[in-house]
Amino acid sequence: GPEVPIRKLCELCAGEKCCVVGTLFKAMQLQPSILQEISEEHNLVPQPPLPKYIHPSDELILEDELQRTKLEGALEVQKLVTGREGRMVAATSQECQLGADCPLCALGTILAVYGSEQEDGRFLVEDHCFADLPQQPPWQGPSSDQFVLLVSGLGLGSASGESLLGTQLLVDVVTGQLGAEGQQSCAARIARVILAGNLLSQSTQSRDTLNKAKYLSRRTQAASVEAVKLLDEILLQLCSSVPVDVMPGEFDPTNYTMPQQPLHHCMLPLSRAYSTLQLVTNPYQATLDGVRFLGTSGQNISDIFKYSSMEDYLEILEWTLLAGHLCPTAPDTLGRPRRGCGMPGRGGYSFLCSSPCPPPGCYPFYKSDPFILPHCPHVYFCGNAPCFRSKLLQGEAGQRVLLVMVPAFSATQTACLVNLRDLSCQPISFSGFGAEDSGD
Repeated sequence: GPEVPIRKLCELCAGEKCCVVGTLFKAMQLQPSILQEISEEHNLVPQPPLPKYIHPSDELILEDELQRTKLEGALEVQKLVTGREGRMVAATSQECQLGADCPLCALGTILAVYGSEQEDGRFLVEDHCFADLPQQPPWQGPSSDQFVLLVSGLGLGSASGESLLGTQLLVDVVTGQLGAEGQQSCAARIARVILAGNLLSQSTQSRDTLNKAKYLSRRTQAASVEAVKLLDEILLQLCSSVPVDVMPGEFDPTNYTMPQQPLHHCMLPLSRAYSTLQLVTNPYQATLDGVRFLGTSGQNISDIFKYSSMEDYLEILEWTLLAGHLCPTAPDTLGRPRRGCGMPGRGGYSFLCSSPCPPPGCYPFYKSDPFILPHCPHVYFCGNAPCFRSKLLQGEAGQRVLLVMVPAFSATQTACLVNLRDLSCQPISFSGFGAEDSGD
């Protein structure tokens, strides 16, 4: 309420109850560091990759324009995630004198805490809050059933090719060449198909060629070339029947840093002739028939999963909405690929990095943070999730948001069908044709 004073960290007085707003940072003992490169050079045993990098000794730190302070009290330390590491170095630094225009001061998750400063300088938190759901545009959805199909993780170019049959069946269902009369009638109401990243398999990232002499790999064709040709043929079939939005992902041939730019149209000579093909960014945002969609290919959610105690992707999706930030771990832990991954970039270059958890994979925006959510979407999804799940989230101001975990199609043979009329979601599964039946 208005009776609670709002202070900056430099204005805190010991014992005074007040509210402080700042950027959250989490000091993590197990967080991999660029210093791992030194251990590799000296033949020391590097830190093994872990499913989660949380530790009981982790600490939360709040930073504002001038300084930082450690937090303790009513906070779930293991659940919360970090923003920019070491964002504030000194009040006299040139970057911090830039104020709101400082590229480092615009990053991270904003948190408001209520409590008091202790004699040892720590801030004892009694309560805290995030930004909560932002305002939502008015609902202008269709009055009849209209569907948007969400698919992610096609994984084209894998050595086994086990998901190709399921992929072709999915294409035939969308184009109306497969299914009973009722299924074809439903397919006719699909207004758009969204491919949410990882169109290519991880196995297409040529690692061996980087360690060979050029004369040995001169006649070798990258595995991603055939995979992109196959993608072009699939998009050709889809675009002849329905508009398709193609998002890049972690293993696709575009820039690795978030936000990822669209795939280049020159890689898709067949399908690019259709105006129904839209090569879009990751994260992706669009308004379809009056319904606002927002989603990613899943890198932001999987990264939070590693550095938080949250086990459910759907819980993480909801938390990012309530925090008002799409990628709260960027650019601290949302990292680039490792050395030898051979990820192709624009112009034939490859990204090389030496650390297991290297420098941040986020473009250094100067004046603003593009991942802050100014408006609440109607549908919020993440691709390449381990399974399908959905939830309708209700906000205090009347917001209604459909949260969708889009599973990797190559692993689950499952896509998601969103009804724009009532924001319902259902899976379409081809699990009978997956890897588990390949040996029958």
